[in-house]
Amino acid sequence: MLRWYQSMLAKRPLLTQSVTTAVLFGTGDVLAQQAVERRGFKNHELARTARMAAYGGAIFGPAATTWFKLLSRVQLSSTTATTVARVAADQLLFAPTSMFVFLSSMSILEGTDPRKKLEAAYKPALIKNWMVWPFVQMGNFTLVPLEHRVLVVNIVSLGWNCYLSFLNSQGATAADGVEAGSLAAEKHD
Repeated sequence: MLRWYQSMLAKRPLLTQSVTTAVLFGTGDVLAQQAVERRGFKNHELARTARMAAYGGAIFGPAATTWFKLLSRVQLSSTTATTVARVAADQLLFAPTSMFVFLSSMSILEGTDPRKKLEAAYKPALIKNWMVWPFVQMGNFTLVPLEHRVLVVNIVSLGWNCYLSFLNSQGATAADGVEAGSLAAEKHD
């Protein structure tokens, strides 16, 4: 299996990493719905899983692959300085942008207001991101060859995507609550 994956990475790296990302984003959502939210398969939202998989394959997979390739060009005076610079760039540029795009995209695909979703979920998600990903990326940029970095992120992302999917669904609920509260206040006035 690993040889086949290596072969596919060599032949079509962007496609391979995008498909892998789609599968793992969808899997993260299944874990969120079944293990965290305990919905049961009867109440599983297939559309939500499809949105997560589509986002992973069409947006995050290609973006992360391109980003890691770009970051691999950063070479400073020492290995430590290079790794720290890559992690800093990843966490200060890519992570906030990626979180913004994720929450906005999910909101648009769900037919809800992106602004409300961002107000409800962006800051908590970014703070949680900074509690996890700098450490993951430090090891990823230090120990993992370029062609496997997206895979490492995707594997760690099984748990992270489970969290994001749960947060996204809660953000939608929180945004709906804000909207309902605003409507109630408008009716009261």
